[in-house]
Amino acid sequence: MSGARAVYLKAMVGGITALTIVIFVVFSIYWGSVWQTPHHALPGWIVDFDGGVAGQAISAALGAIQPGTTGVAWQVVSASRFQGGVADVAHSVLQEKTWYAVTINPGASANLSAAVSTVNSSYNSSLAVTFLGSEARNEYIYRIHSRIVAAQLEGITHQFALQFVRNISSSGNLSALASTAPELLLRPIYYTAQNMRPFDVPVASAITFVGLIYLLILSFFIVNISASARAASGLEANLTFGSLVRVRLASSFVAYFFIALFYTLLSRAFQLPFDRHFGRAGLVIFWMLNYIGMLACGLALEVMMTFLTARFVPFFLIVFIITNVSVSAFPIQVLPHIYRYGFAFPFYNISRAVRSIVFSTKNDLGMNFGILFAWVALSCITLPLTQWLARRRLIVEQARA
Repeated sequence: MSGARAVYLKAMVGGITALTIVIFVVFSIYWGSVWQTPHHALPGWIVDFDGGVAGQAISAALGAIQPGTTGVAWQVVSASRFQGGVADVAHSVLQEKTWYAVTINPGASANLSAAVSTVNSSYNSSLAVTFLGSEARNEYIYRIHSRIVAAQLEGITHQFALQFVRNISSSGNLSALASTAPELLLRPIYYTAQNMRPFDVPVASAITFVGLIYLLILSFFIVNISASARAASGLEANLTFGSLVRVRLASSFVAYFFIALFYTLLSRAFQLPFDRHFGRAGLVIFWMLNYIGMLACGLALEVMMTFLTARFVPFFLIVFIITNVSVSAFPIQVLPHIYRYGFAFPFYNISRAVRSIVFSTKNDLGMNFGILFAWVALSCITLPLTQWLARRRLIVEQARA
């Protein structure tokens, strides 16, 4: 009992110490990704299609704002770049050439002058300026920045109104404006926010963030089930090296094919729309995305299970989850530069592809699938190597026995 007690205490103390190290070293990766986020400003365009007093005032005031680390870094872009007008700017935002855009719309100054001259009570000042964004690109940062931009435009339009009233205070129709069209004095210029891709399917959050953890856990279950099946059947010891590698790869490819299908059907049962961008093919594309995503994660775990053994692979699982989750909540562009590794990690690419399928955001499926295939290929190469090392380790242990 004394010897057993010593082994027990050694294992427990060692395990708790290892978990303590994980808490401070690995968990800090995720804590750091959400601490003081956003850490960098995102780019935004100011496009003046008006060219008049209103356009010049709004462009100058918004362009002079210092973004700090939490806001939008505004840049004045010439309207001559956009032959299609505001529609071209909106297309650029959807194609992710910039995160946001503020357009001062054509005729904003002329429409205001005409409304003052005719004392037009039906004048709609909110048509003068448009704020363009895409919530589905990243709902968390959009909700932060939309509030910031709203406050900026509120302040700028308020200052414009004060200056505008001073300029027309000597005109003869000031009293007529105050009594008939007071909106012209209170808000001579205002804005409309246009969210072109709203995050309007709340259940989608289950597959763009939290569900990615479930996807990885499902993959880990398959890895454990496969290992248990090989051990119970004796295949681990009785198969030749080549046959064992083929069995492990084949079982993974087959198992994830069906698990990904059931995972996809679960989302379909909760009426997740798949036809917004790719029509009826969206459901199949989503299935294949989950399939390749599970292979990318599961085969990596399969390799590490062989290399680290079942005793230590849970520590790798924690590291794998944390490093993936840390780059999935907020845009990598607003995180510290150390998180740029996320562009090549599975969760980020799965999330990007899901947003394209469900919300019709920019189509980067080729790149997203390509990165996931690269993970699968790397695991297919390293699994035989780790299995060879494991087989040699087993031979050495049997020789010692």
